[in-house]
Amino acid sequence: MTEQILELKVEGAGERLDQWLAQQLPELSRSRLQRLIEQGQVQLNEALCQSKKTKLKVGDRLILKIPAPATMALAPEAMDLDILFEDEHFLIVNKPAGMVVHPAPGNYTGTLVHGLLAHCGENLAGIGGVQRPGIVHRLDKDTTGAIAIAKTDQAHQHLQAQIKAKTARREYMGIVYGCPRNDAGTIEAPIARHKGDRKKMAVDETGRPAVTHWEIMERLGNYSLLYYKLETGRTHQIRVHSAHMGNPIIGDPLYTSNKFDKVKLTGQALHARKLMVEHPVTGETIEAIAPLPPEFEKLLRFLRQRA
Repeated sequence: MTEQILELKVEGAGERLDQWLAQQLPELSRSRLQRLIEQGQVQLNEALCQSKKTKLKVGDRLILKIPAPATMALAPEAMDLDILFEDEHFLIVNKPAGMVVHPAPGNYTGTLVHGLLAHCGENLAGIGGVQRPGIVHRLDKDTTGAIAIAKTDQAHQHLQAQIKAKTARREYMGIVYGCPRNDAGTIEAPIARHKGDRKKMAVDETGRPAVTHWEIMERLGNYSLLYYKLETGRTHQIRVHSAHMGNPIIGDPLYTSNKFDKVKLTGQALHARKLMVEHPVTGETIEAIAPLPPEFEKLLRFLRQRA
């Protein structure tokens, strides 16, 4: 695919650059357009424009360059994927602990993307200008459970729009230290990159809005089994919010210094239990429930015996 160059003329006034472009080019996500603006791919009246907040005027002329997708050397790797749902438009996979979703520094093989290429062949969507086939949303490396993958661009845009509009339901189960006083609650605290450790996120007033609803499913002595419903999807959101409320997730290597060695865990005891979305073509409700992984069940049995 070669670079695309689009010339556009503004006929309305007062809108932000990124908002106007998103209306004119619905096939491109707003986040994708914002990245193009930041990367210097937009000219406004023959001058470089890198501010997404620029207000447009009647008669303004825009030139947008859309680079060809960068090619990544991705080789299919056969894997035993636990498929919870699949048709010709998208699929939902039960991701195991220890698996990275897409290639990144330090993880160039063995990712979910590599397994998907072997499973789906060419029936995956290329997104974001880079070939990260089909990835609609992410799960942390050591978080298990349901994750959606699009096979077409239409499905990808539709599914991501549901997540953005908060109509997709993502529900998690986690085992935490301590017992919250209340049986249920909501954590509404913005999240940003940790100022002292780039691997971590933190509650920070300068961050992006983040809302997590939680309720206690079971009290287990000095521990609790919590059920979470996400209203937003920030990086490490449940892990950060749980630690912020004083109940970090067992086994979390970043957000608790407590060591739990009674049951061997691959990572944090956090599982994406349920994913419910609207089918991008038929409109029917698709609900996928991911069975609890063996480590999670073993930990539950141990804590129940001690409680």
